[in-house]
Amino acid sequence: MEAALASADDAFESWRERPLREREELLAAAGNVLRENEREYARLMTEEMGKPISQAVAEVEKCAWVCDHYAEHASAYLQPEGHPSPPGADVQTVYEPLGPVLAVMPWNFPFWQVFRFAAPYLTAGNVGLLKHASNVPGCTQAIADVFEEAGYPDGVFQTLLVGSDAVDDVLADDRVRTATLTGSGPAGRAVASTAGQELKKTVLELGGSDPFVVLDDADLDEAAETGAWARNLNGGQSCIAAKRFVVHADAYDEFVERFVDEVDSLTVGDPTDEETEVGPQASADLLADLHEQVRASVEAGATVLTGGEPMDREGAFYPPTVLADVPEGCPADSEELFGPVAAVFEVDDEAEAVEKANDTAFGLGASVWTADRERGRRVARDIDAGCTYVNQLVKSDPRVPFGGVGVSGYGRELSEPGIKEFVNRKTLWVE
Repeated sequence: MEAALASADDAFESWRERPLREREELLAAAGNVLRENEREYARLMTEEMGKPISQAVAEVEKCAWVCDHYAEHASAYLQPEGHPSPPGADVQTVYEPLGPVLAVMPWNFPFWQVFRFAAPYLTAGNVGLLKHASNVPGCTQAIADVFEEAGYPDGVFQTLLVGSDAVDDVLADDRVRTATLTGSGPAGRAVASTAGQELKKTVLELGGSDPFVVLDDADLDEAAETGAWARNLNGGQSCIAAKRFVVHADAYDEFVERFVDEVDSLTVGDPTDEETEVGPQASADLLADLHEQVRASVEAGATVLTGGEPMDREGAFYPPTVLADVPEGCPADSEELFGPVAAVFEVDDEAEAVEKANDTAFGLGASVWTADRERGRRVARDIDAGCTYVNQLVKSDPRVPFGGVGVSGYGRELSEPGIKEFVNRKTLWVE
């Protein structure tokens, strides 16, 4: 750790002076390395955390996309911004890097979460120290190799193969200037607490319990098909997965029937098989925690429409599950279920749908389904979330800001706000 911190500190002094165009070119080279080795990197994800291989390939391709995006747009995003000024004065805001960034990243999207921070932050002139999840060390090293093969100087991107108990010491070190974390609420609170003591800025992307609102005029076939995918992508292990399905009473019975059929049609199996849509959970203890939440919800009165029991096969497999009649306050209603379990709720009208969608401490994403675009826009704006999608599943995209509110965290990643999170917005006044 000491060697890594010293190297990062040294590297920053020269890296920040590199012309921005050179940093963009190196990032473009990293995108090329990703594409050239996408099957190898996808296989690592599948082996280490169980992601279906087709989804792992798509993840690598998305990482290359975010590299392309900032390689093309970083210069425009970081252009000095002029301000009204007295005659003879030139007043601008200029954007300068802050220094070494500690990134604490999760296992569920082991490549994407890293490139989501690294592409903008490194290109802005910062350097990165990655503390990745302990169950994806192969992915961790492969990511470091991408930057090395692309030609990044020593010390600009480094990995810390340490446990979570080392994070406080790293973050407290004077050479670390900022921190970003994607993960659980408790992990986010711990990092924010230490950073607050040290007066260091943080960006946190935490959990979610995203509502998927189906109004009475929605295309139910499309909503059911997309909803099944939105809940079960990556084995349901996603902060922005659709988790609470809030359905208008006039569409409830028909939607639920179609939704259960779509969920039952998903192919569960060997994640190395190209045809598999839902693989295993990342570990046996995660499966046990998920099933305990399901069990507690059923004991409280929820009805299992499909699934609901660990699968009788080797591995941490949990079937795509749908719960109905979910009582207020049970885990399926009030907690984040980080696995392939959907909870459906019936509401009487649009106002109640918004009320139920907002009945959570989380505020990451939301999806609204309706045939009326303006109605969808209105409902989406009434939902408290960092991003809302109408007739589309919630997803991150390099071109638009991403992040949450409430206990889902703060700060924004991606697009122009993402590259400006960890820069000094310096006022430069010249007479």
